Amino acid sequence: MDSKTLQTLRRDAEDICRSAIEASVPDAAIQRALAQLPPCQGRTVLVSIGKAGWQTAKAAYDALGSTIEQGVVVTKYGHSQGPIGDLAIYEAGHPVPDEHSVRATEAALAAVSGLCAKDRVLFLVSGGGSALFERPLVPLAELEDITGQMLACGADITQINTIRKRLSGVKGGRFAQLCAPAHVYAILLSDVIGDPPDMIASGPAYPDSTTTAQAMALVSRYGLTLSPQALDLLEQEPPKVLDNVTTVITGSVAQLCRDAAARAEALGYRTWRRDGSPPGGPRSGRTESGIGAGSGGRAGRIGSSGGLHWF
Repeated sequence: MDSKTLQTLRRDAEDICRSAIEASVPDAAIQRALAQLPPCQGRTVLVSIGKAGWQTAKAAYDALGSTIEQGVVVTKYGHSQGPIGDLAIYEAGHPVPDEHSVRATEAALAAVSGLCAKDRVLFLVSGGGSALFERPLVPLAELEDITGQMLACGADITQINTIRKRLSGVKGGRFAQLCAPAHVYAILLSDVIGDPPDMIASGPAYPDSTTTAQAMALVSRYGLTLSPQALDLLEQEPPKVLDNVTTVITGSVAQLCRDAAARAEALGYRTWRRDGSPPGGPRSGRTESGIGAGSGGRAGRIGSSGGLHWF
């Protein structure tokens, strides 16, 4: 392979990567989802949570402006970049929830209380939402301890969320219940492999897919120390059905791979894609994409496995 071909491959790889990332940044992802937002006959209240909470709220506010009558933004310490209209902006703890997480969540719940069936909650969710958005059903200190235990023992994100959604008054679909009868239009930026909506930020506005048996098995597997109150809560199932929610996933690793493949094809490459699961099983599945020589005669191969890498 001559140096000119190598230069072409490097340039194209950088072009593909840049194009995919630009399409997947929170601003672009939210704007893409909002293009499908149906009209609302009543009030629109914005709640934006996660490490990208400020960015997603800013994108929504820029697009919708005064149609957002009220809003609350909850993001990680140091992630706010200034005022957004009249929206209330809070910073809180991550990866372990703190008193600011609770205070910010109560502000969000106050904003969505008293809504009617004609109203809408625009709910923007990004990575980190599980810690930042919290109404604990056990003392906060215990919730912090349980979260710390699970982080220390090597539990993955779906396992952690299986436990903590049962210890929360807003996770596992309970936030959507508190918004009723208003409709919740949830736009999710996924940081969980496979994009299970009930695991992204512990699914505040999505029906729970886990079971009490699974939660109790995790307690046994990792030797977690829980109070009798917490163990009782693990026996209580979060809602399995919600009739006031529309969910859209607009940013994810899978979407990143699709955007990369689209740009590669535009450059004349032939692409392949494979969805599979390594030994960890489907919950820890991966998405792989690749690019081979196309009809344009470009040599080499560019691929991704759960992200964008060159090989």
